[in-house]
Amino acid sequence: MEASEPTNRDLRRAALVAGIGILAMAALATFANFTVVENLVTEGDVERTARDIRASEVTFRYGVAAWALVAVLDVIVAWSLLAFFAPVHKGLSALAAWFRLAYAAVLMVAVSQLAGVPSLVRGSMRPGASSAGRSHEEALMKIDAFHDIWDAGLILFAFHLLTLGYLAYESGYVPKVLGPLLVIAGLGYLVDSFGPLLSAGYAAEVALFAFVGEFLLMVWLLVKGRNVTLKEPRA
Repeated sequence: MEASEPTNRDLRRAALVAGIGILAMAALATFANFTVVENLVTEGDVERTARDIRASEVTFRYGVAAWALVAVLDVIVAWSLLAFFAPVHKGLSALAAWFRLAYAAVLMVAVSQLAGVPSLVRGSMRPGASSAGRSHEEALMKIDAFHDIWDAGLILFAFHLLTLGYLAYESGYVPKVLGPLLVIAGLGYLVDSFGPLLSAGYAAEVALFAFVGEFLLMVWLLVKGRNVTLKEPRA
């Protein structure tokens, strides 16, 4: 039996779920990255980083949990956007979803690096533990590994946005301007991911400025997505 064609109600539900999911992810990621990881980690200063994490261990653990929730929400958003853009092109919408699912898996691997950091910064406090300096260095290495793995995963996320941009442009029920903006966002992530690999002195953060496409998509899904109407059936 063939699956029934999506209705306007299906699209509106998918838009709402995706919009809420992206909003929740933005809030959680802001807390996890900027309030916790970036705030507690001092690049190049092992002892200060260990001291700050040890003093705010509960906050750090909440940050790790928030990152894990972001990865879970990525799966939900991937499914919702698949349902939302399926009428445009089933194959490409599935490809976009797979890119985001793969990114979510890589992000979870990255987050696993952070999970062991609190025990390492407290390592020297346990009887028989290795020297404080060594365990603290291991903790900073895990934090660096988190960033490296996450950066690699953002390549997959970039291709998700590139595909999404095309689907948005071709949809007929999403503002066409969102298409190019999402493509620009995807290109920004690609530049930031490959930049450090191709140039040792790369320090730009293009994706910070390209975020406008993702933000506007979220706003549109929440505000206008509940009224979306299919213009015409597509193959």
